[in-house]
Order: sequence, then structure tokens, then C-alpha cells
Amino acid sequence: MKKKQDSVKPDNYQATAMRVSRISIAVNVGLSIFKLVAGILAHSGAMISDAIHSASDVLSTVGVMVGVHLAGKKSDLEHPYGHERMESIVSILLAVFLAAVGIGIGWSGLQDILSGEYNSLPVPGILAAAAAILSIVVKEWMYWFTRAAAKRINSPALMADAWHHRSDSLSSIGAFLGIMGARLGFPILDPLVSVIICLFILKAAYDIFMAAVNQMVDHSCDPKLESQIRESVMATDGVQAVDMLHTRMFGPRIYVDVEIAVDGNLLLKDAHLIAENVHDKLEQSFREIKHCMVHVNPA
Repeated sequence: MKKKQDSVKPDNYQATAMRVSRISIAVNVGLSIFKLVAGILAHSGAMISDAIHSASDVLSTVGVMVGVHLAGKKSDLEHPYGHERMESIVSILLAVFLAAVGIGIGWSGLQDILSGEYNSLPVPGILAAAAAILSIVVKEWMYWFTRAAAKRINSPALMADAWHHRSDSLSSIGAFLGIMGARLGFPILDPLVSVIICLFILKAAYDIFMAAVNQMVDHSCDPKLESQIRESVMATDGVQAVDMLHTRMFGPRIYVDVEIAVDGNLLLKDAHLIAENVHDKLEQSFREIKHCMVHVNPA
């Protein structure tokens, strides 16, 4: 016995993602221009590279906007279960892009270390250090701002974009240490920190990639959430046992299949009412659930 009803994402899902993305693009464009000018005027190659990194974040944010737009489309004849997995695809692409950025930063630093070119670079001006500090503050704020929005609307693509902001912040930290190291007579700090930052970025890219892949292959949801769903079902009047509970991730959403045991002497309409109560309770209590299927067994 089951009740089928397709729930939808919150009305403000797409609006929130688009608003955050527009802010992100505006901040990245302004910051990129400022860091590029500061790098040129202060003779800092590290700051010029950091400016290019910030500019690349604009592309990732555009990708987020495209993914969120496609994922927000309603179900149709060819896609009866919706388009949520489009956001997971975008997250995978962003993870690859993030990994490429990290490898680029690490490879550049490694080449400078092996070639010894860091000893021949001009000493950067203090303007470059100031630009790096501003970039660290702004990009850390953008990371927490985007991360909060991503968690609020449960958007993996937006969370991936938040980590792009964090990677830019780490890159700016590397640029700052390199600039100050050069000014204090330790130019090797710049490429050395770049290699270390590369490892942090690659770890973040791996986590984003694996989370998105799990959403694409019907991976079960988090055990803690599954336990909460089971407890919610058991707390419903008339439910004597949970015979089976299966969950599968569908992009950022979850499908739930549950079999409950009720009094075998109940009338069909009474057993059906219990199933309806379980269905409605789960979809109203857990915003991650896209659809819940309830089957009734006699106890």
C-alpha cells in the first residue's frame, strides 16, 4: 500500500543560488582587476598569478548557475524523476576544474624550486602584500557566505563553488607569504607554500568529486539521517515495526522506500491512512526527501 506524491524544492532554492552566484561573480571580477593592477605596479608575479586564479572562479560560478537552472526544471515526459542530477554533474566538473587549479599552483611552485628561479625574481612592493591581505579577507568571507547558502538550500554545486573561494583564499595566503618572504630575504617561501596549498586544494576537490559521484550512483543517504527517518516512522501512530528501509540519493535529494508492519486485522482504509501519515510526515519533516514510497505489511 503506498501513496505517491512528488515534492518540490523550496521556492527560494533557485533564487538563492542565483543571488549568491551573481554576488560571487561581481566580487571576483572586482578583486581580479584590483589584484592584477597591484601585481603589475608592485612587480609581483605571485599576485598576477593570484589575479588569474580569481578570474578563473568566474567560470566556475557561471557553471553553478547553469547547473542550478537545469536542476530546477520540472519533471517532464522524458525525465519523470526530475533533473536534480544535473547539479551533481556540474559538481563533478567543478571538482575537476578545482583539481586542475590546484595542480597548476603546485606544479608552478615545484618548477620554481627545482630551477632555482625564485632567487632571480625582483623584490615585490608592499602594495602586493596589501592586495593579498584584502584578497584573503574577501575570499574567506565569500567562502563562508556561499557555504552557508549551499547548506541552507542543500546545493552541492554551490558548495563546490564555496570551495573555489577557499582555494583562492589559500592561494592568496601563499602569495602573501611569498611576497613577505621575498622582502625578508627568503624567496623560496613562495613556491614552497604553493606546493603545500596544492595538497589542500586537491583534498577538497577529491571530497567534492566523491560526494557528487555518490549522488549519481544511487548511494544510500547518511546513516545518521537514515536513523532519524526510521525513528520518525516508528513514532507514527499505528506503525508496529519497520520491515525495510531503503534510501537512495538523487542529486541533492533523497528517495525513500519503506515497508511498515501494522495490525493485520485493520480495514484496508485504516491501514492506508497509516501509510499516508508516514508518507506525509517524512516529506514534511525532511526537506531532503524528494519522494517517499510506503508499503504496508500485516504484523
